[in-house]
Amino acid sequence: MAKKRQEDPPKGSPAWMATFSDLMNLLLCFFVLLFSMSTVDAEKFQEVIASLQSTVSIMPSGSSSIGDGQLISAGVRQLEFLDSYYKEMTNSASKEDDDKLEGTKTIEEIYEEKELSESEQMAQEIQKELEGMGIANQVEVDFNNEYVMLNLSGAILFDNASAEIRTEAYPIVDKIAAIVGKYKNNIIEIEGHTDNVQLHTAKYENNDVLSMFRALHVANYIKAADPELNPAYVKYSGRGEYEPIADNSTAEGRARNRRVEIRIYNSFNSNLK
Repeated sequence: MAKKRQEDPPKGSPAWMATFSDLMNLLLCFFVLLFSMSTVDAEKFQEVIASLQSTVSIMPSGSSSIGDGQLISAGVRQLEFLDSYYKEMTNSASKEDDDKLEGTKTIEEIYEEKELSESEQMAQEIQKELEGMGIANQVEVDFNNEYVMLNLSGAILFDNASAEIRTEAYPIVDKIAAIVGKYKNNIIEIEGHTDNVQLHTAKYENNDVLSMFRALHVANYIKAADPELNPAYVKYSGRGEYEPIADNSTAEGRARNRRVEIRIYNSFNSNLK
């Protein structure tokens, strides 16, 4: 019996290979698009689109890259929502960038920085004034975001167990009053402090009363030295032994705790309540 003649294979590449090649090109271009969109750079995105438009069998040159037509001739349709996807990615990335910028500093932090900056400037000005007056070594200057604090030793201002300002201390308090007078629109708060040695005299029954009268006498002296100073802005209080800044078990520590603090509040914290 004669053998049946086999049919010749079709010429050229199999039909499935063309479709498969186009599919691979599509996947490659799709991932290139995703990569370009991840940078949220419109200029780079347009460059990628222009490159795709000139690619063989994908987005023939002259056709619109997004929104109409067929992506390839083998029946696979263009991604209809690619433009929407890009817009969503762009808006999302933009919102994330805005959130990061806003999240770096809160409104409270920005406000606190402004407060601290003003207090620092005030402290520098006051320090220069003290140096010019020759009493910088007798007054400690500190500041925070609310106020500048002048710390005066109680040993300089008062005799032991007394709230009357010593005559020898008048020149120092006069100079302090001159500095305070430059901040007439700022709240001035004067606090008296003592050590923990218990006190009981006919005039001052305990440290709380002594510290209060010391603060009162300093406040009255400053107000008398500058009549233009608004008394409503000048406050005073006695804190007794309850806010030490040094160890009360030593003589040096107790001497540091016997003090008067004058706090000059910055403009952000000088609203009367």
